[in-house]
Amino acid sequence: MPTPLVPGLRLYFSPCPNDTFIFHAWAHGLVPDAPAVSVVLADIDELNAAALRGEPDVAKVSFAAFAQLRGRYALLHAGGALGRGCGPLLVAPKGSPVLGPGHVLRPAELAGVRIAIPGRSTTAALLLQLFAPAALDLVVMSFERIMPAVVAGEVEAGVIIHEGRFTYPQYGLQQAVDLGEWWESTTGMAIPLGGIVVRRDRGPAIAAAVDRAIRLSLEAARRDPTASVGYVRAHSQEMSAVVCRRHIDLYVNEFSLDYGAEGERAIRTLLAAAQRHGIAQDAEGLGVFWDDEDLGGSG
Repeated sequence: MPTPLVPGLRLYFSPCPNDTFIFHAWAHGLVPDAPAVSVVLADIDELNAAALRGEPDVAKVSFAAFAQLRGRYALLHAGGALGRGCGPLLVAPKGSPVLGPGHVLRPAELAGVRIAIPGRSTTAALLLQLFAPAALDLVVMSFERIMPAVVAGEVEAGVIIHEGRFTYPQYGLQQAVDLGEWWESTTGMAIPLGGIVVRRDRGPAIAAAVDRAIRLSLEAARRDPTASVGYVRAHSQEMSAVVCRRHIDLYVNEFSLDYGAEGERAIRTLLAAAQRHGIAQDAEGLGVFWDDEDLGGSG
């Protein structure tokens, strides 16, 4: 039986190529029997803030933000960004006295260093805090401003995400720490970056329909990658076609269709780290995923 439509289901995701690639078919009504949606595109920090206000029915959020959202939202299995070799980087100018060439950075050395982060509720910020608890002089700015700000001397270093992994050498910057690699080597797990959440009060039927719609939308994009090119490029700002393709190839992977047991372990491990760090919401009795047994069927 077709899933009943929910007029105006509010779907929020980012204009980054991995998200527009995944959501293109659903956003354009090309997924049969999928819930109808109205789409809002926003930067990841804005998406986190919107979800913290409870605005979207379905949203892409940082896993660090989800740690604070579990009372209102549950995690879906499809559409997220999780993998290996795709985590945020801490970068600084070449020749920096603290982060200079050949220097092995010790976390304590970041005490007093002015560092730009792409939002306090981002996974990038959480990883920096886990790696270097002494790094307290943090400046929030949109991710596209971070590298120019480091070059201009507004900050001494920056945590970069998205396509910054490919473009930071063009700014004369060097990698000080690969925070994703640090996480992988410390835990042995892939790095959870962002996932798709659904409001618990929408109920399990809608959650299941949304999970299905995302999976089918991604499968459609993979069957015909050319169909979404115009939509992806229209929202990719100044990104070149080559960088755009590399972005999709890096962040859309086997975990994007379903996290599976490996991905779920990584997510739960990161949420536990957030809990220990004191930034997670008390969500006792609530499951992480929409279909966890302890949700009790409430959505």
